[in-house]
Amino acid sequence: MPQNGETAPLLGGIPNLARNAVAQDEAVRARRAATVRAVTYSILTTVFVVALAGLLLFWDKLSGVVGRLPKDPHKAALLILDSAPVIDGHIDLPILVRTAYSNNVSAIDLSKSFEGHVDIPRLREGKVGGFFWSVYADCPSVEEQSDDFIKPTNRVRDTLEQIDIAKLLINKYSDTFAWTLSAKEIKAAISRGQIASLLGIEGGHQLGNSIATLRQYYDLGVRYVTLTHMCHNAFADSCGIFVGIEPLHGGLSPLGRSLIEEMNRIGMLVDLSHTSDDTAKQALKHTKAPVIWSHSSARAVHNVPRNVPDDVLELIGTSPNKTDAVVMVNFAPYFVAPSGEADVKWVADHVDHIAKVAGKEHVGLGSDFDGIGEVPIGLEDVSKYPALVAELYKRGWNAFELAGLTGGNLLRVLEGAERVAADLQKNGAQPVTAIYEKRKDL
Repeated sequence: MPQNGETAPLLGGIPNLARNAVAQDEAVRARRAATVRAVTYSILTTVFVVALAGLLLFWDKLSGVVGRLPKDPHKAALLILDSAPVIDGHIDLPILVRTAYSNNVSAIDLSKSFEGHVDIPRLREGKVGGFFWSVYADCPSVEEQSDDFIKPTNRVRDTLEQIDIAKLLINKYSDTFAWTLSAKEIKAAISRGQIASLLGIEGGHQLGNSIATLRQYYDLGVRYVTLTHMCHNAFADSCGIFVGIEPLHGGLSPLGRSLIEEMNRIGMLVDLSHTSDDTAKQALKHTKAPVIWSHSSARAVHNVPRNVPDDVLELIGTSPNKTDAVVMVNFAPYFVAPSGEADVKWVADHVDHIAKVAGKEHVGLGSDFDGIGEVPIGLEDVSKYPALVAELYKRGWNAFELAGLTGGNLLRVLEGAERVAADLQKNGAQPVTAIYEKRKDL
């Protein structure tokens, strides 16, 4: 059983009352020793209970079911998901609400069947324990943007509105959704039977060329930023979408490197979906913290620029000269398979390939539901995650590996980013104050 990373810091804070005692006689020493034991046992008991609660979520419950999993793959999948529910890296419900309902929260009823791929009944049916609400604003048009990204746009305004609508919906259904900001809070929400809800920003163009904006988004609850969308920005190069686009920076710009440093310092996950190969390679080398691909599949399985190539997957790992990461597989048919062929088996092929190259501990799920116009056969909406788990179970994935896929791997990466941020801040790392060199107002 893996060690609980929360245990050691708590134990390290236990007061050693005996060391500071000035023993005057045997009676005093005995009383103080008894106090030490009582305090120690009390703290250890608390730590044990907290650790056990977290571990039960993904491991101890699984230990009890592994030996009695039914032969039927679907039934086995449901049993596994009861203990290790899905945490999806990318769901686009907020942009659906913006485009279809002008962000009018009063017009939305998620408690019953709702258009698109997501509503509360289907989330429950699909055994969803949490997801990142994608806070998306599209790339500026050619007319809106200048070559040096200096021309003002409304993207920061639009991003704030998307943060707002996500929070309004989470609050409207607070009996179902739990606003969460950390791995610990995700686990706690799931243990209460709620759906953990986090925010992710889908593109560096939404930062307005400003690292200060990044910090404010973090304070508003955002926990990952995708370095690019389908356009280049002042920080990094994009991969485009169906065909590659000519590089601008050759990967990361100097400001982009500064951005990653500040993301590491504050605990914001670096998301490499949509980035060019060179951006991804340079980011993996530059980051001090684990990273994610919130919604990307495998290029070796289906050759489009949006998918991750093997030479990038090979850089992922926990051994020297590799970087811990999780690649969360996208369900969009045009990224999964040739036209008309996408189904649950093709998606499973992407999961299998990433697991083969990077390792099963480095793959997750990032459906892109509500952000895609088409869906694979068998994965039509959020109720269908069990079908994918069943398919992989048939292929030999065990309960522990599937628990990593559905959420455990993402939690490990998030906890890793949190630890790096805590260490950097403890050691005095200062806020990054780099300014975009082409700005003329500062």
